[in-house]
Amino acid sequence: MALHSFVKISAVTNLTDARYCAGMYVNMIGFDLEESSKNFTSPQKYNEITGWLSGVDFVAEFESTHPEKILGNLNEYKGINFIEIREEIYLRMLVNSSYGIIFKKELTSEDDLDELIAKAKFFQDFNIMLHLVSESLEIDAGIIQKLHTLASKVEVLLGFGIEPETVRNLLEQTGVKGIALEGGDEIKPGLKDFDQLAEILEVLEVED
Repeated sequence: MALHSFVKISAVTNLTDARYCAGMYVNMIGFDLEESSKNFTSPQKYNEITGWLSGVDFVAEFESTHPEKILGNLNEYKGINFIEIREEIYLRMLVNSSYGIIFKKELTSEDDLDELIAKAKFFQDFNIMLHLVSESLEIDAGIIQKLHTLASKVEVLLGFGIEPETVRNLLEQTGVKGIALEGGDEIKPGLKDFDQLAEILEVLEVED
């Protein structure tokens, strides 16, 4: 079994969801390691979950933690492959670490996409993957075109505007590397519950 697309699941908080996602052959499973977050995963809980998983990359997800503390904290989390951050100013402090880097960007307007396109060479030079989310943008022809332009230059994970009925067409039209879906216990905008996440994965499943 496999999926038609690269898939990252963010903010996984429990073994049941993690094992389901790994069993569906998602590529990345993310854990929220921001200590002030509702979905914070302790080293003990992380080890309990990841000890049952194989064949998937683990992502340490942070919001505002300073890079020095990030790298120190990761000594307690074995097997992390990628660091995801939301503070752009911290990227240069992490690109020479031993971890792959993902920059999670909240889009509030089309101008944000133009800005990312203008910085594409920097992201490309340092192999930085982009994870794009938005609570305000609706995907239309203009957004699709800009996503396509950005995805032709850097690796992009799309984290908004994803519906089971349209996800495969959206992937084809934008040319993005893949999608990013939210796990966790909290209901997220555009993703009503884990059942909808599962529905999207099932749509992407390659039939034997």
